[in-house]
Amino acid sequence: MEPWTPRKATVPRRAGPGAAGPYRLLSSSQHVDPDTPSSPGGPAVSADPATVLDRAAAMATGRLAGRAAMATVVGRTGSAPQIVGARLLLDDRGRIFGTVGGGALEARTLEVCRRVLSSRVPERISFHLVRDLGMCCGGTMDVFVEPVEAAPRLCVIGAGHVGRAVAKMARVAGWQVIVVDDRETELASPDLTGCDLRPADADELATVLSDLRPEDHVLVVTRDHARDERALDDLLDRPLAYLGMIGSRRKVHRLARRIVERRRALGRPIPRLDHVRAPVGLDLGGHTPGEIAVSIMAELLALRSGREPRSLSCIGEAFARAMDATCDDADAAGRSDAVRASPTGDQR
Repeated sequence: MEPWTPRKATVPRRAGPGAAGPYRLLSSSQHVDPDTPSSPGGPAVSADPATVLDRAAAMATGRLAGRAAMATVVGRTGSAPQIVGARLLLDDRGRIFGTVGGGALEARTLEVCRRVLSSRVPERISFHLVRDLGMCCGGTMDVFVEPVEAAPRLCVIGAGHVGRAVAKMARVAGWQVIVVDDRETELASPDLTGCDLRPADADELATVLSDLRPEDHVLVVTRDHARDERALDDLLDRPLAYLGMIGSRRKVHRLARRIVERRRALGRPIPRLDHVRAPVGLDLGGHTPGEIAVSIMAELLALRSGREPRSLSCIGEAFARAMDATCDDADAAGRSDAVRASPTGDQR
């Protein structure tokens, strides 16, 4: 994949009669009244909007590492510091690209950007520039803040039945998938269509997976215990978001003991294990490759979102409330009928 390089920003030109030249760039200290065209060149736009979009696109496609939150002005009324379409990008290194107007408006927008970076949940915010921000402008602005990041990446080491099932399911879920196996016949499976296929054995991971990133997820599901052990021992020292290995509890205990004994003999430290899962997956009671793949993907999704797996069902509560409401309505209707039937119409 070619490395990302920013393209030269292009500034949109005015449309319509009398469009004599390009929009001028707006500094963060300037304000624009939509009813009073700026001079020269008419309304202003934010600095380098194409660079902001370029950087966001590069992150979203994985050509540029890291995550960001992008704020876009989606609405405005009256006098305001920027036009609709102005953008600001805050990346996970704290760098800021573009502007939505500077000052108190931008400070509040950056607060929301930091929150979206953490939560990965988009937010829309509205500002009355005088009442909410104490600015001199008399208008309002609506800003939409969205997370920007590449699709999560999963590396599956082993293209057997479970490995292929997990790879296929991860692709359906929108993940980027790398599959490593030394058997070309397994890599040729239609289940791996769209995956990044890398023919290699478990002792070649240092070379074939030299591009692993700290935000990547790795699953070890090779065809035998010896390969699983070599792969796990190699990957334990890598900074990863997730490292999982398939197998029984007995297998995990045996491999852990062998790895610890070998590392102690070689004077190698035992790395952190908070990101490691073995046996891999949630206990859903499945046994087939497809069922095991579901349990593994469920664990990956839960860990990535930071949530404890639980049922979403509320059907019992919904029916209980509906039945209570129906009883209350029936009681009220009965009382109303009784009042109407009373000769005196007594409503006591």
